[in-house]
Amino acid sequence: MQTCIQNFVWGKRTYIMGILNVTPDSFSDGGDFNTPEIALIQAEKMVEAGVDIIDIGGQSTRPGAEVVSLETELDRVLPVVKLLRNRSNICAEILISVDTTRAIVAQKAVELGADIINDISGATYDSEMLSVVATLQVPIILMHIRGTPQTMQKLTDYQDLIGEIYQFLESRIEAAIAAGIDRSKIMIDPGIGFAKNYEQNLEIMRNLSKFKSLNCPILVGLSRKSFIGQILNQPDPKQRVWGTAGACVAAIAQSVDILRVHDVKEMSEVCRVADTILR
Repeated sequence: MQTCIQNFVWGKRTYIMGILNVTPDSFSDGGDFNTPEIALIQAEKMVEAGVDIIDIGGQSTRPGAEVVSLETELDRVLPVVKLLRNRSNICAEILISVDTTRAIVAQKAVELGADIINDISGATYDSEMLSVVATLQVPIILMHIRGTPQTMQKLTDYQDLIGEIYQFLESRIEAAIAAGIDRSKIMIDPGIGFAKNYEQNLEIMRNLSKFKSLNCPILVGLSRKSFIGQILNQPDPKQRVWGTAGACVAAIAQSVDILRVHDVKEMSEVCRVADTILR
């Protein structure tokens, strides 16, 4: 599929989305970048390391995370979007994504210069999200989830894991198109770790290529996640960098288009080598 978002040509190489959580409670980097000034320093490091998209999140989605108020999410996200977009090196080269399930956050972030909306609910939590994104004419990432971050790990009983994720994503693509979003602006994410257990995460990793027939670019968020920790017997997420690298190569081998990662420098190098060999 050769559809472009800005200068992206899907299938040519793997693109890197760098995670910038401006929260105090995200599972791996909570509190590390929760002021605009510190977030900017981290974003500039990502740019130097070769990031393609910076994904800003003001609401933790780790299992059991509490929902923050709209005002809190706006106060966390908008100053960072504005600060990053006003930096010449970021403005010229890098796309800014906002990780939110709220249409108001999406709208205000795009008005300040954000380029992409990344909705972990597949635009199911906020009934206005698809229509707002259609009006804004920006790309959207639709992820598979069951329940909410508070309940999702109790909702892992599937009859056909891959088939049910596929059907959910297919239905959300159809809903987005019906709302007026061009198919070329839709990306999908199977939602590793969201309402999936260890074995199910591995099953998704082994079957990523099956989602290619949905004809949308595939994003995978596997960075430092618990299934990697279980494989490595490593409880500290920050010590899962090379386990993440192994998972990234497995994803690239199945033609995944975007990898959402914490460790941009390391995973950029992984992608360059894997892309040279596999693509």
